Amino acid sequence: MSPIAEIICVGTELLLGSTLNTNAHYLAQQLAHLGISHYYQTVVGDNPERLKQVLDSACARSQLLIFTGGLGPTPDDLTTETLADFFHTPLEERTEVIDLIRQRYAQRGRIMSPSNRKQALLPKGSHLLPNPTGTAPGMIWEPRPGLVLLTFPGVPTEMHRMWQETAIPYLKGRGWGQQVIHSRLLRYWGIAEAALAEKVHPFFQLNNPTVAPYVSYGEVHLRISARASSVAEAQALIKPVEDKLRHITGDDCFGADQDSLASVVGDLLLNQEASLAVAESCTGGGLGQLLTGVPGSSRYFIGGAIAYDNRVKVSLLGVKEETLAREGAVSHSVAMEMALGIQSRLQTTWGVSITGIAGPEGGTSEKPVGLVYIGISDENQQARSFEFNFGSIQGREWVRRLSAHTALDIVRRELLTALKK
Repeated sequence: MSPIAEIICVGTELLLGSTLNTNAHYLAQQLAHLGISHYYQTVVGDNPERLKQVLDSACARSQLLIFTGGLGPTPDDLTTETLADFFHTPLEERTEVIDLIRQRYAQRGRIMSPSNRKQALLPKGSHLLPNPTGTAPGMIWEPRPGLVLLTFPGVPTEMHRMWQETAIPYLKGRGWGQQVIHSRLLRYWGIAEAALAEKVHPFFQLNNPTVAPYVSYGEVHLRISARASSVAEAQALIKPVEDKLRHITGDDCFGADQDSLASVVGDLLLNQEASLAVAESCTGGGLGQLLTGVPGSSRYFIGGAIAYDNRVKVSLLGVKEETLAREGAVSHSVAMEMALGIQSRLQTTWGVSITGIAGPEGGTSEKPVGLVYIGISDENQQARSFEFNFGSIQGREWVRRLSAHTALDIVRRELLTALKK
């Protein structure tokens, strides 16, 4: 039976935000590939007493503790000696480690510093976890029956190689990692997390696979995870659940895993042999950037215009001056005229436009910050527009992001409707 694993990352720089903790992300993915459950992650500073407090909790709830950081030669690198002290085990110097460090320094034409001898001190009874690329070795240690500790340096490239070359074979050699935890991510736009959860709440009671919702930058996700002896078996468990979820949620689900709104829109345009042009005001090219971020988008995305000033809306897109005077640049009519204008100028199947007030200034009681109109014109030069109020609390870039992604979602839904006719 596989253990419950816990990841403990040591380093004050992680707590200060000076260094991004990519090690925890990597290890979490690796544990999932091995089918080893892990329920806790902890970041603790370079402080022996606080690390001991973390250890006290971790030892009571997990059987495999994985440490990164704190294995260097400096005084604040305290992981190894703190672990030894916690388990009342003496440190012993490993001559093979000293020889290896000397060799590494000699290869660089340097002499080993006396402080590096600290890296050769490991608890009695522990086994060396070799570091092929750095000077800080890790260890594999079973300080008491049923509890295994693995330590790695904080340098990601060193840790990755040590994990792949030594840790994985060790874990599999113990009979752990014989299963996989495989996930499928369903992606949604245009539906709130609460509304989606209400539609699919019975699925949250499943055990294998499991279904869990969460939000990421305006998207709502449903993650389906299955434990099995192989990826193929896990996928077989996931598929019927995915099929049911897609049936219940319909077009709100725009894709899965690595799909993006831009890539899905691109596939639909290609399948319908259609083309698209964009006219942007408040997003300042953000929509075009999303579209051109997809390789091969030149096959369907013709181009666009950033019509930030009203003079550009009039001269380039053909927006009527009387429309601007009567309704203002942020309005249904202007959004429709912008979409029709870019479609006509670039001779595309579809045209889409965005005009709004991203803030933080420029809003009024009638037209507040966050008010956005998105226009779309179809293959028959029929235009429609949609009104949104994305609010001002989360700032200008949030409004711009939601505007560009929502415009893509509108195009996606229109293309799906055209496909069904």
